[in-house]
Amino acid sequence: MTDAFDFTHYLASKRTVDDRALNRHVWQTLADAVAGELPRDRPLRVLEVGAGIGTMVDRCVEWGLFARSGFDVSYTAIDSEESNIEVARRRLAHLTSGGEAGLRVRMETADLYEFATRRENRQRFDLIIAHALLDLLHLPVALPVLLQMVRPAGLFYFSINFDGATLFLPEVDPELDGRVEALYHRSMDTRITDGQPSGDSRTGRRLFHALRACGAEVLAAGGSDWVVHAVGGGYLADEAYFLGCILHFVESTLSGHPELDGGEFGAWLALRRGQVARGELVYVAHQLDYCGRVGG
Repeated sequence: MTDAFDFTHYLASKRTVDDRALNRHVWQTLADAVAGELPRDRPLRVLEVGAGIGTMVDRCVEWGLFARSGFDVSYTAIDSEESNIEVARRRLAHLTSGGEAGLRVRMETADLYEFATRRENRQRFDLIIAHALLDLLHLPVALPVLLQMVRPAGLFYFSINFDGATLFLPEVDPELDGRVEALYHRSMDTRITDGQPSGDSRTGRRLFHALRACGAEVLAAGGSDWVVHAVGGGYLADEAYFLGCILHFVESTLSGHPELDGGEFGAWLALRRGQVARGELVYVAHQLDYCGRVGG
């Protein structure tokens, strides 16, 4: 990374990475369902949880998710971090003031679980979106909470759900590379936030049956892998910063780990950062997207 780590900058830098990764079959299935299944006698009510700086709102507009629906959209975006919402409000001021025809966005700093307990939010929304979020939550607890806010026969779109594979290429030392990956994944499986489990390195594959157990129907699912590599000797857009952030996450998670020699790990990080600087590093993360219908 060329400057101090900033999470909102990270969220902005991964926009192009996400755009390439998102499964277009899943997205099109969602768009068809939005256009063909949702009620037309009132504004469409959409909730995005973990909305970050609002890049999914941008995407919904630019990719025309609501263009065929023919009705107004009330889009509520929540995030637990006030700094994210502040950036989102600045970026999307034209939408919060009703500048986009048919779309009005309301943003709120809110905890998912507190927001879900509000009586007015139970079975309120026609569509719920969670992007790059569910692998940070305890799925058995979070998924029912999310789905209870959707009206019967409403829709869900859960995208970029990590599913157990991280690759840094070219290999430096197969044994060390594998150990760093395994320990990084283990940290996801053992992460505790506010005294509760929060995350799973295999959320992607487990989500299918977790949704079915909640009475939800999967309409489409597919891979949404992050694949970042240089083109013409350099990374696209701000993706060098994105790669620096990934290495920052690995370093902050594993520094001092008893199963890693500090000097060896430090040399590994330095080599990987050098590869980023030279446009040599290839990064791959395996993920899955889902869209579907909540049971009636």
